[in-house]
Amino acid sequence: MSPEGRAAAPEGRAAAPEGRAAALAARVLRIEADAILALIPKLDERFDRAIEVLWGCMGRVIVTGMGKSGIIGRKIAATLASTGTPAYFLHPAEGVHGDIGMVARGDVVLALSNSGETDEVLAVVPPLKRLGVPIILMTGNPASTLSRQCEVVLDVSVVEEACPMNLAPTSSTTATLAMGDALAMALLERRGLRPEDYAALHPRGALGWRALLRVADLMVTGDAVPVVPEGASLKDVIAEMTRKNFGMTTVVDAAGRLIGVFTDGDLRRVHLGGHDRPGVAAGQIATRNPKLIRKEELAAKALEIMEAFQITSLVIVDDQQRPVGLIRLHDILRAKIVY
Repeated sequence: MSPEGRAAAPEGRAAAPEGRAAALAARVLRIEADAILALIPKLDERFDRAIEVLWGCMGRVIVTGMGKSGIIGRKIAATLASTGTPAYFLHPAEGVHGDIGMVARGDVVLALSNSGETDEVLAVVPPLKRLGVPIILMTGNPASTLSRQCEVVLDVSVVEEACPMNLAPTSSTTATLAMGDALAMALLERRGLRPEDYAALHPRGALGWRALLRVADLMVTGDAVPVVPEGASLKDVIAEMTRKNFGMTTVVDAAGRLIGVFTDGDLRRVHLGGHDRPGVAAGQIATRNPKLIRKEELAAKALEIMEAFQITSLVIVDDQQRPVGLIRLHDILRAKIVY
């Protein structure tokens, strides 16, 4: 960049050397990535115990933490709630001023404190103990005061913060968030959460929309489905394709079972190959073993098949292999499940 195009440094502040910011950013990312990877050897029986306590929760998971830990705690609570584990965040300072009343027997508390000595979190422990609520602690100090009062302690300590002064919570909060995600995903897997279950918790989101919409919601059915018998002439095939306006038709045997499909592309290939002779029947020129899909499948799955095989429609058959519907690429695109 030319000197004229480079912004001047604010008065009293020296301009950063070229590339210095990118180098610092790379250092931050390396330190935080290493902090997450360092958690893997710590996934021992304490993690398993935490999962058992959370899985056995008959009420809700209450996440609590102060300052930056509280911000991370809000995200962890949101992730738990969105993946099937009822959870909410309790601000510890508000907790000792009445909000502890939101906690009930049968709940589980997930506390976050890097130092393990956070006054506000320590203050909510006695009333939680009186309720008999188990407390899981994520901390960078397993020998802390809080650690000695909790049923399960998860060590999320880091070697150093990514802050150049080793002061601002950076890699420690990243590690805590990652451990929270690990807990949530382990619980999700234990619950057997399906895409449609996730979608039900996110009905207005793009992911939810993709997971909720099924082939049955978009397919055409009944008389709208193009069908010709295998003995139909090429003229009859073209007439059915034109009448139904799908650019293709299904071809069935005498029992109504699908034996193949015939498309506009097949018509061109038949013509160019000289196979459009008088007397040729649909069953002789149909494409056998076409790609199919069940009506219970997700519309997103139909889209994946179409993209993978570069086709624009899929036939839906019943248990007797009779065509009962058709779903087209533009029907899926019009439904806006692609983002």
